[in-house]
Amino acid sequence: MILNRSLRLLPLLLLSRPLKSSPFLLPLRLRPFSSASSPMKKNGSSKSSPFEFNKRRADGFDETGKAKKNLERKTRKLNPNTTAYAQVLGTGMDTQDTSSSVLLFFDKQRFIFNAGEGLQRFCTEHKIKLSKIDHVFLSRVCSETAGGLPGLLLTLAGIGEEGLSVNVWGPSDLKLLVDAMKCFIPRAAMVHTRSFGPSSTPDLPTVLVDDEVVKISAITLEPPRSEESCSKSGEISVVYVCELAEIMGKFDLEKAKKVFGVRPGPKYSKLQCGESVRSDEKDITVYPSDVMGPSVPGPIVLLVDCPTESHVAQLLSAKSLERYCSGDGGKLVNCLIHLSPSSVTSSPTYQSWMERFHSAQHILAGHQRKNMEFPILKASSRIAARLNYLCPQFFPAPGFWPPQHVNNSILDSTLSDQDSNLGKSISAENLLKFTLRPYAHLGMDRSCIPPELTSSQVLDELLSEIPEIEEKTEEIKQLWNRPNDMTESNTVVPSCLENIRRDDMEIVLLGTGSSQPSKYRNVSAIYIDLFSKGSLLLDCGEGTLGQLKRRYGLDGADEAVRKLRCIWISHIHADHHAGLARILALRCKLLKGVTHEPAIVVGPRSLKHFLDAYQRLEELDMEFLDCRSTTKTSWASLEGSSNAESSLFSKGSPMQSVFKTPMTDLPCLKNLKKVLGEVGVEDLISFPVVHCPQAFGVVVKAAERLNSVGKRIPGWKMVYSGDTRPCPEIVEASQDATVLIHEATFEDDLIDEALAKNHSTTKEAIDMGSSAGVYRIVLTHFSQRYPKIPVIDESHMHNTCIAFDLMSINVADLQVLPEVLPYFKTLFKDEMIEEDGDDVAVDELKENAL
Repeated sequence: MILNRSLRLLPLLLLSRPLKSSPFLLPLRLRPFSSASSPMKKNGSSKSSPFEFNKRRADGFDETGKAKKNLERKTRKLNPNTTAYAQVLGTGMDTQDTSSSVLLFFDKQRFIFNAGEGLQRFCTEHKIKLSKIDHVFLSRVCSETAGGLPGLLLTLAGIGEEGLSVNVWGPSDLKLLVDAMKCFIPRAAMVHTRSFGPSSTPDLPTVLVDDEVVKISAITLEPPRSEESCSKSGEISVVYVCELAEIMGKFDLEKAKKVFGVRPGPKYSKLQCGESVRSDEKDITVYPSDVMGPSVPGPIVLLVDCPTESHVAQLLSAKSLERYCSGDGGKLVNCLIHLSPSSVTSSPTYQSWMERFHSAQHILAGHQRKNMEFPILKASSRIAARLNYLCPQFFPAPGFWPPQHVNNSILDSTLSDQDSNLGKSISAENLLKFTLRPYAHLGMDRSCIPPELTSSQVLDELLSEIPEIEEKTEEIKQLWNRPNDMTESNTVVPSCLENIRRDDMEIVLLGTGSSQPSKYRNVSAIYIDLFSKGSLLLDCGEGTLGQLKRRYGLDGADEAVRKLRCIWISHIHADHHAGLARILALRCKLLKGVTHEPAIVVGPRSLKHFLDAYQRLEELDMEFLDCRSTTKTSWASLEGSSNAESSLFSKGSPMQSVFKTPMTDLPCLKNLKKVLGEVGVEDLISFPVVHCPQAFGVVVKAAERLNSVGKRIPGWKMVYSGDTRPCPEIVEASQDATVLIHEATFEDDLIDEALAKNHSTTKEAIDMGSSAGVYRIVLTHFSQRYPKIPVIDESHMHNTCIAFDLMSINVADLQVLPEVLPYFKTLFKDEMIEEDGDDVAVDELKENAL
């Protein structure tokens, strides 16, 4: 009996709780739980039925029913005589999956240029506070430059008591992106999005920000549209001009008083503000230039993004840029940051344009080769390298450290690494600064560039910190050297694994964290590699493409994207689908001119609204199918079965009235059936779960195969829970599954938080798999309060393993999977749980954002 719940729920508790001696033998029922009316006790003092859930959240409401916030920007008192610099944040530079971001820093203001996927994760690792950001500027509106914007807006809206909002600027296509994001981002988080077109006066840029510290203007480049282009994105790009305010010279008090006869008082302030005054002792007018020292001109920074040669032609003819060329009108540019790709910047036409700014410092930040061999996300790279040393079978060598270093001699010979020479072009490095204030320090600053990290350094650190790890590594090797029928567990090996080939199927866990990306774990994505037959993707959180590149390398990731046939999305929360547009856009580009079929995206119907709106901005080359059209009922309708149930949930379930079977999209469903047959999959069945409206899990079952003697063997069966509370649908779907990948957001002591947010604890996830007779259980989607390893109890994990980013589980290795778990505790023996106050607020907003 649960004593700390409200008396109002007592009758329901008595009716719904199964017998302790046999928790899964009685008919399975969902027991609603409303956190708005029931107090929760911390530290796990309450015990829960396996099927408790928060009905308000499952129905799409937050816990309090509060009105939506109106997120305002706070006004700041500005000071023109401030520390200022431009800094390359480098997001995407090592994996080349996004455009680099640039930070324009002032003491009281922050400006970000471009917000590609991974920006939040990068800033978290390098302690760059996104809560201080005032404005975000996009040089183009596409997944490469704006893929991280949805997550950034959600994070800022969830920070603090009232949340924050930023001003988001971009060319006219920004309206299309905003319209698409409205499907899953609260309108309050986007109240300050502003698009702009070409200037009404071609000779002048469009002024966006103009205060006492800086003036930021935009010059749009729009080449003629190409009908042959697969992509609609990047057709409008922007050159941003950042002009710092001029600093007045020092006021000469003695000269004002003794030479010009101006007595101390209000006239001194007027002179310093640029106003002339009458002398108190002489019949003369005193001008500011009479008593002020020479003023210090404000530095000028240009950010240039020319994605194609067509844009370069527009750049050369832009009249509004002429005034910033060296010596023209006194507008001397001090620094140009080139976001253009190296294929463009190396062209003779572009370099001739650069020569117009011969006295400026040029920083090439558009995917330069110099940055490819060293990982930018060093914290997660270090973990990946350690796991690879411990168990290379489940953690193959990551693709971001090639066997041989890139030969820097292939870099353009014009690049130089001299700090003080402002007349050179250099390749950008991670956290490279160009100081703008104080003026005496104008120029390059490499003091923040982190040291390069190599795999050999990581291994040296590991062996020094944990000497016994070498012995543990040898022990793990022995797990693969013993006879196949010998395991420490008493679990019977399922017949589907008999003589299984290594090129049959591999599960690659690209992201294993929840809510938002962290230093060590990216958000949800599971790549199902069917090798020569193709591949599937289950969920696609922000940064999924970058994770593919870290796992397979740059070329290998492109091949992984090319062979994607179907992408399945569990629900509309951003941490499960914000990377989808980037993957689809790249697939379209890679397959341009090649005969192929569109990717099939299966997801909740609200995701279709986003994709349909987004396709006005960027070609995605996909076909959409509602998850409800891939339930067992819908597949039965395809086969002409007359016994199909109309409800997705079991009869009598409290959720039965929430979801109804839609009219099945038969043509698209037939296409999916064809695709599944081509990749060797017999079933892809979605089933509803208890998390939020239109939340689903999925069953993927391989087709039968013949063994060495010609006997038919059933195919493997993999189940993915998505985000959910324990529910009977998971138990039913997971019956005799080969693998169950189940979310385990919270440790067992945090059952009340799991109830409040409709997530599962570790033990609940294991109980779901055990009750269904699952052969192997993989736990994932851990709260970011567990930075490296979650809290686990090995006593009930005999057939279970926990997931890490980039973990690759080959179906042929499932037999030894649970036996690796104890070794993780050795590797992470000194790790502690990190509590992050903002994580709760951010998670709360993202869980409610529909």
